[in-house]
Amino acid sequence: MERFAAYAALDRPEILQFLFHPRKDYGEAPPPGAVDRMLPVAEGIRVGARFYPAQPREPHILFFHGNGEIAADYDSMGPVYNAYGMSFLVADYRGYGLSDGQPTVSAMMQDAHGVFQGVEKWLDAQGRTGPLVVMGRSLGSASALEVATVYHERLAGLIIESGYARTLPLLQRLGLEPVELGFEETDALSNEGKIGRFHKPTLIIHAEHDQIIPISHGEALFERCPAEQKTFHMVPRADHNTIFMVAGKTYFEVIRRFVDTLDRN
Repeated sequence: MERFAAYAALDRPEILQFLFHPRKDYGEAPPPGAVDRMLPVAEGIRVGARFYPAQPREPHILFFHGNGEIAADYDSMGPVYNAYGMSFLVADYRGYGLSDGQPTVSAMMQDAHGVFQGVEKWLDAQGRTGPLVVMGRSLGSASALEVATVYHERLAGLIIESGYARTLPLLQRLGLEPVELGFEETDALSNEGKIGRFHKPTLIIHAEHDQIIPISHGEALFERCPAEQKTFHMVPRADHNTIFMVAGKTYFEVIRRFVDTLDRN
């Protein structure tokens, strides 16, 4: 647990109210073709995940969503991923969707491990051999990069969409001073530092006019990434919340071109 202790300084109400906006999913069954799973992440705590499976040998994308989202919000996108020949696996956070508990920063980082391990077991049990890619949008970039840092040998690649490089500048934009609250963001904790240790194929997607996480964050992640195979894709005229709508099918085409380059051994 020492790995997550440093994040506890951010588990304060005045910070959590900005970082997390949990919503519950009260119970509609998953759409045809999708499967819900409850993944154990801590004693007495399970988080929900919704899987939209494609062919077993095609790529699998484990996706950590943004702040105000839940897995069910991707019911319209999951089949599009499938149409492009990719399985799409959306994980929630504590307190979101079908999940137990309440979200905190330290729990989110810890739970990323349980989610990844649970997904790996499920893929293995289903005989799914396609490459596994971890992807994070916005807040989910932190979970994705935590997974990428620790399990890089078991991943084929990494995708960051609308991700942030460092936490402190974002919190300071909200009028908070995390350093005064006892949080010091080292390279070991920052997204920028973590991506600096990931050498496998990486795709960064960012909106040109992102008003929440400026494109400079995406550019910083791209510059810090040491992968020989890395791509930066800017979505022109889009902002943080319109990136899917503005990009349209190009969003999925960019991801499909990326996964086509991955090692499938």
